[in-house]
Amino acid sequence: MNETDYSVAFAENEKQANLYVARCMRVLAAVIAVIWLLNVVGVFIVPKTIMAVAGIGGVSLMLLPSLLLKLINQNSPRLKLYIMLCCILGITLLSAALPSHAILAWAVPVVLGCHYYSKRFSYGLLAVSVVCMAASLLFGTYFGEWDSNLLKALETDGPRTVTGDTVRRVVLFYILPRSLILCGVTIICSTLADRTRKLLERQIKDSADKQQIASELSVATHIQTSMLPRIFPAFPAQKEFDIYAMTNPAKEVGGDFYDFFLVDDDHLAVVVADVSGKGIPAALFMVIAKTLIKDHAQRGTSPDVVFTEVNRLLCEANDEGMFVTAWLGVLELSTGHLSYVNAGHNPPLLRRAGGGYDYLRTRSGFVLAGVEETRYRSCSLELAPGDALFLYTDGVTEATDAEKQLYGEERLAAALNSHKDYAPKELLSAVRDDVEAFVGQAPQFDDITVLSLCYYGQTQGI
Repeated sequence: MNETDYSVAFAENEKQANLYVARCMRVLAAVIAVIWLLNVVGVFIVPKTIMAVAGIGGVSLMLLPSLLLKLINQNSPRLKLYIMLCCILGITLLSAALPSHAILAWAVPVVLGCHYYSKRFSYGLLAVSVVCMAASLLFGTYFGEWDSNLLKALETDGPRTVTGDTVRRVVLFYILPRSLILCGVTIICSTLADRTRKLLERQIKDSADKQQIASELSVATHIQTSMLPRIFPAFPAQKEFDIYAMTNPAKEVGGDFYDFFLVDDDHLAVVVADVSGKGIPAALFMVIAKTLIKDHAQRGTSPDVVFTEVNRLLCEANDEGMFVTAWLGVLELSTGHLSYVNAGHNPPLLRRAGGGYDYLRTRSGFVLAGVEETRYRSCSLELAPGDALFLYTDGVTEATDAEKQLYGEERLAAALNSHKDYAPKELLSAVRDDVEAFVGQAPQFDDITVLSLCYYGQTQGI
């Protein structure tokens, strides 16, 4: 976090504070105008000429900042000085006319100065305010409102008589205690301003940290996405099959993944998996699992051996207790023979040529990274030209609408059968649209991954 970031934020705050202070001063202008009218009708006993000067001058000075905001560049650091100087001078005029009533007004510049979050600025306002307050009260002693009891200047009421002793008493019993009170108010207000400044700095830092995390997550999303096959058609030269897949993580990065690759010229490996949890931990574990599965499957070993060995490796350093549900199939392109193994994953759906999609329910093995000694067994089936396979993660069937209802297996099968003759890409788009229509505005809680494989055989092109 550098100083430039703070300066930009405080400059923006200063602009907002200028607007706020100017608005408050417009309220003070209205107050001064009311006081002036009260003096006109005899509520205050102040010479009308003195009160007229204080009233007109005070109202003008209080309204001047609103004009300055339109005339002066709001990015100017001097603008706040001009605004607060208008405030102090306006109160000076009011205090000179009404020394015994306007004392509370001297807290206004200090309080308004807190909005700039600067101790130095607050103490500067205090110094100017004390000087102007002393000047206004001395002036008021000679020409302003006369209150001998409050000033303690005379023993009895009588005509205004100002002597050296009167001035001394005004300073000791009027200016000095009020200056001390104003100092106390300033200290309290500046402490509050300092605390607010620190909170703002912390907020700026937290915001910067969040932006950095968001940027890093964006990079992580790109890296994770780049690890999955993204170019379709994936194998333009291969006419024996068509394949398409898509994933939609619930967060920036997720634990779902799919993969497909040619083991050799006659064997296609297909993987769909779901790591427990979501977010960065799941994404990291996903990278490890995907790499291990592909590394072992490319050796040409059977799916059951692949999962048995991958499970052992995942269990070796799994202190967080994470696990993976996965489905791996290896299709022999020349014959349509599919050897597959299921490690606790959702059952895929199989469509025979000319028929509909039905769940391929075979005995499932335990999840990967669950128990180190787990041994997996392969299953097999024969695909005929025109057969299709649909793989997915539980983010599809467990998608939830606003009423907490699950999308479920029945809806998935119905959506597939409503578009059973679609090519893989169009089929997945239709399923995605159906899930989104069901969920509506409800948030997505789990990653969603789908894959479709259609087998055409050796004699039929796509």
